[in-house]
Amino acid sequence: MFDPAIAPSGTLLGLLQRGRGDGTLHALAAPRAEALAALDHCVLHDPRHDWQVENRSLYYARLYLDLDGALDEIEAHLFAACDAVDCDENRTGLALSVLGHLASYGRYDALLLLRRYAATGANWDWALDELALRDEDAGLRALAPAVLSRFPNSPQGEAELARAIRDAFEPRPWRLWSEDPLRPELAARIKTAQERGSFDRWQRQMDSTGPRPGWSVSAVFQWAEEGLERGDPLHVPAARCLAAVAGPQDRGLILQTARQGGDAARATALHYLSRAQPLDPAALDLIELAVDGGSALLAEAAIAAFERTCGETALQRARRWAHRPDALGAAAAGVLASRGTRDDGPLVLGALREALRAQGPDAMTLWTLVDGAGRLSLACAAPVLRHIYRETSSSQLRGRAAQALAATDPAFAAGFAVECLWDCEETTREVAARFAETGDARVVDRLRRLAADPAEEAEVQDAVRTRIGPESAGI
Repeated sequence: MFDPAIAPSGTLLGLLQRGRGDGTLHALAAPRAEALAALDHCVLHDPRHDWQVENRSLYYARLYLDLDGALDEIEAHLFAACDAVDCDENRTGLALSVLGHLASYGRYDALLLLRRYAATGANWDWALDELALRDEDAGLRALAPAVLSRFPNSPQGEAELARAIRDAFEPRPWRLWSEDPLRPELAARIKTAQERGSFDRWQRQMDSTGPRPGWSVSAVFQWAEEGLERGDPLHVPAARCLAAVAGPQDRGLILQTARQGGDAARATALHYLSRAQPLDPAALDLIELAVDGGSALLAEAAIAAFERTCGETALQRARRWAHRPDALGAAAAGVLASRGTRDDGPLVLGALREALRAQGPDAMTLWTLVDGAGRLSLACAAPVLRHIYRETSSSQLRGRAAQALAATDPAFAAGFAVECLWDCEETTREVAARFAETGDARVVDRLRRLAADPAEEAEVQDAVRTRIGPESAGI
């Protein structure tokens, strides 16, 4: 996670950084050199706030294909001198993923770059995972000596090798190497490391210091406190353990701990009480007490516990708390957005406007509120949703805004839905495939291309097939 510099939404660079469909459309209409420069900038300077949940690689790879873009800038970036000292996967991960998609589309130059980087680059394991999905067996087998040479023949080297094999996302290269009859020494070494990795996993399970059968309620609270002392908050798993060991006779101790215990024990008790069915009558008062008088860690845990509560009692309290100008008020509005009724629409809309005004279009609190605006079909929220769609740098939030606009904005089908067909997120493309107005010639052509693209997600192609027949789709 990091905070990238994002250009204004009205610029070509800003559109491409956000992964908007309009970014592709503007790039194709712009001078080719300008478009390629903006594209290279995005790939070499990852614009995502969280690469684990936001997609860009297929979006950028498709644009490289459409622009017939060279890979010189990516090559210079991957093999720069700083690669020897900067092992942060955020520096090279997006570029490697783009190369992987290009290799899938038949770009042999991309495949060669991936092979070369897997052999010599710092983020070699990412490149190897990309190759595992795309390269032929002979190409992968040829990499074995270079990869294995990274691990010295020493106890530490063998431990690192076992860890690398265990943590690999794609096991195919390691399996090929362990069965390679032309390199029996390397194959034997990999088999030994695989066995060690399996033993290490078994040993960690046996050495676990976590809860045991027969633990008491007090022991669970103590385990949670010990975790916090080590800097490892355990109140959520501790609450699950508490549910397994606590009985009706323990309610008094749990309530007392929720009022007066240590932070970790109180948080554990609050999470346990909030999950009880039916909801414990004291839970909501104890949550409010923790927020108003507890530490920041306890207040955060209490709010998280409230967000998990269910039932009409929790909704009634949420309607009362939604007016609070603090985190508990924001959480209450989120509960109403997720589980409230149409009568709660004004509270949800007010919270949506306030969160956008106070925190900007990238605020995490907007996610649930945007979903709620769509779920409750708040037509008057459409202008706010359109602003979030245009300005947020989060492609995930933009996709949620698109889904909400589909339910609230009559102009969505002929407007944003069209550009969403080129969006970087497959869920957003799926929404567009279901709603985009086919009177636009671009829509029909794009639907056909998505249906025929082997890299496209199955859910998107299923949505496309509900709009056009197999004959016209070319499938």
